[in-house]
Amino acid sequence: MQRYFLSKLGQSILLLFGVLLLVFFMVRVTGDPASLMISREASPEAVEAFREKMGFNDPILTQFGRFLSGAVVGDFGNSLHFKSPAMQMVMERVPATVQLAGTALLMAAVVGIPLGLIGGFNPGSAMDNLGRGLALLGQSIPNFWLALILILIFAVRLGWFPSFGRDEWKSVVMPAFVLGLPTMGQIVRLTRSTVLEIRGEDFIRTAHSKGLEPRTIYVKHVLRNVAIPLVSVIGVQFGYMLGGSIYIETIFSWPGMGQLVEQSVGWRDFPLVQAVAFFVSLVVLLLNLLTDVAYAIIDPRIRYGK
Repeated sequence: MQRYFLSKLGQSILLLFGVLLLVFFMVRVTGDPASLMISREASPEAVEAFREKMGFNDPILTQFGRFLSGAVVGDFGNSLHFKSPAMQMVMERVPATVQLAGTALLMAAVVGIPLGLIGGFNPGSAMDNLGRGLALLGQSIPNFWLALILILIFAVRLGWFPSFGRDEWKSVVMPAFVLGLPTMGQIVRLTRSTVLEIRGEDFIRTAHSKGLEPRTIYVKHVLRNVAIPLVSVIGVQFGYMLGGSIYIETIFSWPGMGQLVEQSVGWRDFPLVQAVAFFVSLVVLLLNLLTDVAYAIIDPRIRYGK
């Protein structure tokens, strides 16, 4: 188990180094970074002074070394728009994004897992058809279109939920549902297919032939095996929700990292974009690492020594 964990940790560190390379070069592949960051109306003298201030005249390896040493301690410089540390601004937006992603994942799991289990145990039933329909909708409806429809119906027409902001508990319902619907559909499909597959395995038939109670079989054999792929999906999807909520946060004016990315790109505030990209990548890698470890703990078939 220790070797398995160290192997996954080493892979995560290499991936993080690759992320830092991409984050460093993403403002340099399109041309002069000083020209991209400073106002278009700036004079050539102002551009040159800004380039010297930001260190863009130094050799590229010197710039990358300085960037890498700063990234290790979370220092990406000051935001060009807000004139404050970029990583500090990102950390101020983290609670809102975690709240949105956590609520979305909770909705997806609470609805998706029971529907998938019912569909797997009772294929062709009314609840199975409901779950399959929900899975189809979750995988096919564009989330930005659904967000606008929900705002029109439940905020404008019915007035049940606020259409923007983060004030009361009601404000998180619609954006969380929109963000979690694709994951909900994926969980329904995965749970259902896993249950159907496990029910036909030899060890399930053997358990029935030994006279074990159906409840014992479902809890100790079926549900435990269903949990294995669900852990992987839920861990990965939570990371995607943290980094992929730009449209949802923008539509609902949710003050999280997604909205911050949208604003910083419009302002050409690249230190802020770099800080968000690095932080989200770091969280996703950590979640994937924890998911791999949890998968190894749950599934005894994994050879920890390799």
